[in-house]
Amino acid sequence: MNTIQSISAFHKLLSLPEPKHPMVSVINLHESVFIEDEVWKGFVSRYYCVALKRNATGKIKYGQQHYDYDKGVLSFTAPNQVQYLDLKTMDCENTGYLLIFHEDFLLKHSLAKTISSYGFFSYAVNEALHLSEDEENDLLEILYKIDKECQHIDHHTQEIILSQIELLLNYSKRFYERQFITRKSGSHQLLTKFESYLNVYFNTESSEKGLLTVHQIAEAMNLSANYLSDLLRIQTGQNTQQHIHEKLISKAKEKLSTTELSVSEIAYELGFEHSQSFSTLFKKKTNMSPLEFRQSFN
Repeated sequence: MNTIQSISAFHKLLSLPEPKHPMVSVINLHESVFIEDEVWKGFVSRYYCVALKRNATGKIKYGQQHYDYDKGVLSFTAPNQVQYLDLKTMDCENTGYLLIFHEDFLLKHSLAKTISSYGFFSYAVNEALHLSEDEENDLLEILYKIDKECQHIDHHTQEIILSQIELLLNYSKRFYERQFITRKSGSHQLLTKFESYLNVYFNTESSEKGLLTVHQIAEAMNLSANYLSDLLRIQTGQNTQQHIHEKLISKAKEKLSTTELSVSEIAYELGFEHSQSFSTLFKKKTNMSPLEFRQSFN
């Protein structure tokens, strides 16, 4: 796997002059020419990238569905994520901007700790963010300020640029939440599929199914775990893990009140390896132990 170590190395691959700042750069794709290189067949980088693609007409794949959308498309990648680029499929008419900043640029700044909370950095490319004209202009204004600040480096530069990057990420977070709401029909289909998967899982008797995990259900739905949790949180107020626990407790109550299975047997049927773990979770969610709950029906 090829590794693009620096901002400067990436500039060379795009036939651009040296960056104004060694750790951060705003790249105008209209001025870039991607050189033919083996690196595009599979690479990782040491920088974060926020890509704003303009004139993205035609079919855009969003989540696991396709939409016609003719506005700006925003996507995010983080360091060490494997990427591939097919130069033959690139449309020379598509323009836009790349904001790239090295992971080391965040050191000793609060953003180094909080950037992982922005779930869209772990999204697949097909979960890109679509922007209205006003939203795109808001982000372009921030990119302009970052690019301008790169031209005169002093001891204030890092703080100012990172403040602008943080502002851009917070705007993007708002726009993602808006998109979840405006794509309500598609989101509803995913919620229905999610609920169906939970029902099938907890109604299937199997001694080998184990405890359902967030990554397991996300993979079954062909979504990233963060994307699924964000969707559920926006639409229902609860993330994936909370939904799993809610369904699990509901099923446990059903078994405790309608069967004579022991607590250990119920825990095992629900996927727990140790009954104590089940009892701890049950009491945390209901303020009663499984036996206390059962006795309340006697």
